[in-house]
Amino acid sequence: MRRKLTSPLPQRHGLDPVRLRLPVDGRWATVRDHLVDRIPKLAPERIDAMLRDGRIVGVDGPLRPDAPFTPGAFIWFHRDLPEETPVPFALNLVHRDDDLLVVDKPHFMATTPRGGHVVETALVRLRRDLDLPKLSPAHRLDRLTAGLVMFVLKPERRGAYQTLFHDRLVRKEYEAIARFDPRLAMPRTVRSRIVKTRGVLAAREESGESNSETHIELVEHRDGLGRYRLVPRTGRTHQLRVHLNSLGIPILGDDLYPTVRDRAADDFSDPLQLLARSLEFTDPISGRQRRFESRRTLSAWTEVDGHSAPGR
Repeated sequence: MRRKLTSPLPQRHGLDPVRLRLPVDGRWATVRDHLVDRIPKLAPERIDAMLRDGRIVGVDGPLRPDAPFTPGAFIWFHRDLPEETPVPFALNLVHRDDDLLVVDKPHFMATTPRGGHVVETALVRLRRDLDLPKLSPAHRLDRLTAGLVMFVLKPERRGAYQTLFHDRLVRKEYEAIARFDPRLAMPRTVRSRIVKTRGVLAAREESGESNSETHIELVEHRDGLGRYRLVPRTGRTHQLRVHLNSLGIPILGDDLYPTVRDRAADDFSDPLQLLARSLEFTDPISGRQRRFESRRTLSAWTEVDGHSAPGR
């Protein structure tokens, strides 16, 4: 059995170091030369500085600037962090036990590091603030959507809980605020084919066999707005946003549907009025029924002034 390598570097800001395996058929004289070719986004001067400062390590410790290239060897280092605008909202604890941590995520906070969102993400904040270096997500929630996100405390339990979401064994309910259209019959189920192209911000619907399904109910309406309960039966990218937009009632605060709207990194106004309201499932470890509910409210329903429907 192959021995699992343990990183010689600890987490930094709740982030694991990058681990790279050097190619077996390398043609480089030094590790430095390989990294210059392998990571073009990292300036050679920066790689030189990291080697001088002992920030790139192998199994035996920090590598020298002239460390020879060793085919198949492993190295570790921490990436430079992007400049981030702090997300000025609380990440609220809903539940914690020996296996699970459930939080109420605010709008504008990503679940896990991606692109320019690293330290200001739910996973990194929780690892750092609660001293839980092995915490991992059971699923993900879109950065602009608020509500429930579930994390797993023990690495050996991660697969069981992630499989629940992968196999669609978790009943999810969302809440959204959008324009009220008395001509739309409710409740209704929307099915369509949703396609998301890499590099394109918005997903689109096209003809063909359906790959998405959402059950939609109107809970109540007032002042031209509706409060909707959404139960997705599939999990396509932006599915709920696409389906309400296709009905002519895009979710308030949506930056993509029906049209793309640029937003500054420090603009936390007019949040997407979409909330992951509840999670319900049979626990794969204990066999017990579990249900968690968000304690958040959508501001467009309690503070009607200042919110506008996309496309108006």
